[in-house]
Amino acid sequence: MVVDDHPMWREGVARDLTEAGFDVVATASTGTEALARAAAVRPRVVVLDLQIPAPTGAEVTALLVKDDPTVRVLILSASGEQEDVLEAVKAGATGYLVKSASRAELVAAVGRVAEGDAVFTPGLAGLVLGEYRRLSDAPATSADPDTPRLTERETEVLRLVAKGLGYKQIAERLFLSHRTVQNHVQNTLRKLQLHNRVQLVRYAIEQGLDDAE
Repeated sequence: MVVDDHPMWREGVARDLTEAGFDVVATASTGTEALARAAAVRPRVVVLDLQIPAPTGAEVTALLVKDDPTVRVLILSASGEQEDVLEAVKAGATGYLVKSASRAELVAAVGRVAEGDAVFTPGLAGLVLGEYRRLSDAPATSADPDTPRLTERETEVLRLVAKGLGYKQIAERLFLSHRTVQNHVQNTLRKLQLHNRVQLVRYAIEQGLDDAE
């Protein structure tokens, strides 16, 4: 689903994704419209502008993820400001591209986000990881002492996720299949009672796994 209040931009993005082989199930121009249509069509990925009529893009992201933790939100915004990026990610966005991205970059980002990868415009990934390190003294998202322990392989995959590697890169590094890596990540999310990869990265950084050898 594509959400943007500028008709030419919205239609252009929808057209580009359709031509790339994606099934664009709906478009919307406002936050209210986006929430209503998402509830009806249950998109796997939402390409969303931040600056849309209320609710805002960040608010829509939080509501979408709360309603369906499996939905992936890719922010496509004219803003690359730190405050906007962090607000979107904290709301649950899986990726963030600025609108200067090329068609090829957008298409690739949607494909990766659909698979669960966190995708950011170059330079923004470091910003997000830096903020999570700053918050590393905060309590972990899953503080339940009865939380099941991760297996050695799940911990190994989690460490590479925290370092910013995508599923394909992790699979190549560990000589596993792409599907096996996805299964390990999904099992880890379930065990830790987390909802998306962004939360998983924060958890891993809080545990110091991004710095481990």
